[in-house]
Amino acid sequence: MNRSKQALVSLTLMGTISFYLIVGLPKPAYAMHIMEGFLPVQWAVFWWIVALPFFILGLRSLTRITQANPQLKLLLGLAGAFTFVLSALKMPSVTGSCSHPTGTGLGAVLFGPLSMSVLGSLVLLFQALLLAHGGLTTLGANAFSMAIAGPFAAYWIYNLTIKLGGQPKIAIFLAAAIADLLTYIITSLQLALAFPAPVGGVTASFIKFAGIFAITQIPLAISEGFLTVLVWNWLQSYNPQELELLKLIKREPHSNETI
Repeated sequence: MNRSKQALVSLTLMGTISFYLIVGLPKPAYAMHIMEGFLPVQWAVFWWIVALPFFILGLRSLTRITQANPQLKLLLGLAGAFTFVLSALKMPSVTGSCSHPTGTGLGAVLFGPLSMSVLGSLVLLFQALLLAHGGLTTLGANAFSMAIAGPFAAYWIYNLTIKLGGQPKIAIFLAAAIADLLTYIITSLQLALAFPAPVGGVTASFIKFAGIFAITQIPLAISEGFLTVLVWNWLQSYNPQELELLKLIKREPHSNETI
């Protein structure tokens, strides 16, 4: 009975935070991160070149994980779906870009940042093709900020917090929130590099973009952190075997599954 009540409370809280993210924020923009054609060609190509090695290594990591433990495929699907749903909740932030949750922290903690480089990139690709959010020319830049930089930050923050004696729930919250914020710090840097200010150059442009993003992204990051903790609690209650298995994978001394 207590377990049923806990499940009901968790689902209610997840629904409440999700409802807030959907209707409690300004009207969504028809864009996702940096929109199609917004970046100069040289920068679009540069970010594609930077992102591709992570994607290739991520494919190898996912292959090893699924071959060794096929039962984790459903959990992988959940991590991808969580990223897709949260990153589809957009709100206008600045010309050429927008703010939204990212949802990459959960998958980065579960499967490692390289795995999320693939899942996150696929999410961005599907949204660019099916929802006209983002674009193909800017996919490399968007993938680097959301599917690479954010997940690596989440993975490191989670493990650092645990090593320092922090509770798993606190580690999960920090991982999800900081991954969200770092995504937009990187996006601000990408826009600043592509469009330096006439006065002050890249630094002034970065301060402008980051400052505008911060208005909407800080509350979004906090909300995403709480929602990710709720999902984590749900997984602990109803999928403990998969979580235990993932911990065993992480402890293997010669394994690269979660690197």
